[in-house]
Amino acid sequence: MKLVRTVDAVGHVLCHDLTRIVRGEGKGPAFRKGHVVSAEDIPMLLSMGKENLYVWESKPGFFHENDAAKILGELCMGAGTRPAGDIREGKLDIFAEIDGVFIADDDRLSRVNGIEEIVIATRHGNFPVKSGEKLAGARVVPLVIDGAKLDVAKKIVGGEPLLSVRPFTLKKAAVLTTGSEVFHGRIADTFTPVIREKLAEYGVEIVAHETVGDDSDSIARIVTGFADSGAELIVCTGGMSVDPDDTTPLGIRKSGAQIVSYGAPVLPGSMFLLAYLRGSIPVLGLPGCVMYSRRTIFDLVLPRILAGVAILREDLTRLGQGGLCLDCETCAYPNCGFGK
Repeated sequence: MKLVRTVDAVGHVLCHDLTRIVRGEGKGPAFRKGHVVSAEDIPMLLSMGKENLYVWESKPGFFHENDAAKILGELCMGAGTRPAGDIREGKLDIFAEIDGVFIADDDRLSRVNGIEEIVIATRHGNFPVKSGEKLAGARVVPLVIDGAKLDVAKKIVGGEPLLSVRPFTLKKAAVLTTGSEVFHGRIADTFTPVIREKLAEYGVEIVAHETVGDDSDSIARIVTGFADSGAELIVCTGGMSVDPDDTTPLGIRKSGAQIVSYGAPVLPGSMFLLAYLRGSIPVLGLPGCVMYSRRTIFDLVLPRILAGVAILREDLTRLGQGGLCLDCETCAYPNCGFGK
């Protein structure tokens, strides 16, 4: 810090809050730490009895908190994100620019936050967000920070920003209802309406729907037919357990789809199957719990799938911690611990 006369402080940065007391109105900070003094501020400061001010003494290689926050914002903000506007009190808020799924690079984010005096706080990634919703806040702890620490952060981040919002691009789904009991009309299909409702939340249309018995060859034929007709997502309902009559996993495999995982550490939804047909068409095998449980593995993976984010087996295994739905009497999802 250095001491300057208030009348000479224009352009300088305050090193602490300045409190103003007005009888009958109250007491509070008139100027915050980090504020850049303008000519218009001088009369107010003098009326507060501030003939002199402590201001930041600039040193080569050091950055003021506002400038540092701007740099951190550049490291964070990828496609589909935007800054809130002006940096306030050294913090930059980041918002979603579009509807989509919020993606945060956990590994690089943790490494950047491991740098002393750097703070980037985000909401949970892999969940849907709406345009205008807050995603993150970035700042440094002190008023000024050594630029060497920011250089380390830049090196960790590289050329790909830490955060992004991916738009929902898959809009055409096909649904295959499996099970001889439904195929022969012994029971009503109560599964497809649930899928239709969940897909509609993201503007996805069901362009094809067929019902088939427990025959793996028929399942394979219909799945490939869906792909031929332009389906961008294929959902198979039922037949996912280990019973000998449950042939949906075998049928998906026979279609030529590459299985990513059969099973996930999520309850409800442990018998979930994920595969990709022809490299890019997601094929989902949904267990019966999706039909009657309010939230399941389907809710956790669907946003990423519809945004075209490729899901690997390790992405599913990471869901184990937080993968237990408590089936609360009043469901607050996604504002709860499920999937986090």
